[in-house]
Amino acid sequence: MLSNSKRISILVPAYNEEEVLELFYERVTAIMENLPYSYEVLFVNDGSKDNTLSVMRKLSAMDHRVGFIDLSRNFGKEVAMAAGIDYVSGNALILMDADLQDPPELIPEFIKHWENGYDDVYGCRNSREGETWLKKKTSVWFYSLLARFTRVDIMKNSGDFRLLSEKAIDSLRQYREHERYTKGFFALIGHRKMPVYFDRPPRAAGTTKWNYFKLMDLAINGFTSFSTAPLRLATIFGFITSLVAFSYIVFIITKTLLYGDSVAGYPSLVSIVMFLGGVQLICLGIIGEYLAKVFSETKKRPLYLLNEKSLPTHEVK
Repeated sequence: MLSNSKRISILVPAYNEEEVLELFYERVTAIMENLPYSYEVLFVNDGSKDNTLSVMRKLSAMDHRVGFIDLSRNFGKEVAMAAGIDYVSGNALILMDADLQDPPELIPEFIKHWENGYDDVYGCRNSREGETWLKKKTSVWFYSLLARFTRVDIMKNSGDFRLLSEKAIDSLRQYREHERYTKGFFALIGHRKMPVYFDRPPRAAGTTKWNYFKLMDLAINGFTSFSTAPLRLATIFGFITSLVAFSYIVFIITKTLLYGDSVAGYPSLVSIVMFLGGVQLICLGIIGEYLAKVFSETKKRPLYLLNEKSLPTHEVK
């Protein structure tokens, strides 16, 4: 008989994670069975091309507390998390990756802080095993720049691994943007936050689905979703370039009038034109990123579509 009527939802977005899902289930249930809470595990299949969905079906058939939703295609992790948040029913939600780089052994500590009144208990990484030096450094640079150019206090060295209270869950559900950067949403909703520090282990199995192109896309999305600084920098850069160009023109005219020197020839002219053309294209690209977001949001398309769903059921104990 459970001594606590509260229920914990564990949300796990997955893309091509057939190798690790059963191990994930075993480790999580081993932790949850020793806690005085009922719980549910909701997997989100984000258009996997391997047997991830079959493993989810197997686990759901074996355990009524396990459910899954199958998205109609690969929408990306950000949307997969939004879909799962729409369907969880617990008093608290724990977001985790399927690869076990988010240690289930931290769940009791997360719950302890939640019971003490915190709404967002998030994992903060002391170290990140299994990642290259370049990936670690670019992550540090990105969050440093984002912190400098946005008014939203986005937590450093943290990912999606966290526990959210009902209040935080309800707040997140109100954000229906298509171009999503959920780490920014965690900061944007506010509420009481508490970090839990840990050393992040390498993947238990399989390979990462992230590459530098996807990470770059996520970084650009983060900047353009939570800061207008790139637009302002483009304006400032354009003003400085114009000022330098005007000063150079004054210098050339003055030099020609005083000394009779001829104006620089073809090579210098081509170089200046190419430089100014590059500046214009960069500024247009920045404007285009913001305009694309407006275009995407005004179409009002569904955030995601489902092929199939089988939600957890809860027996009275």
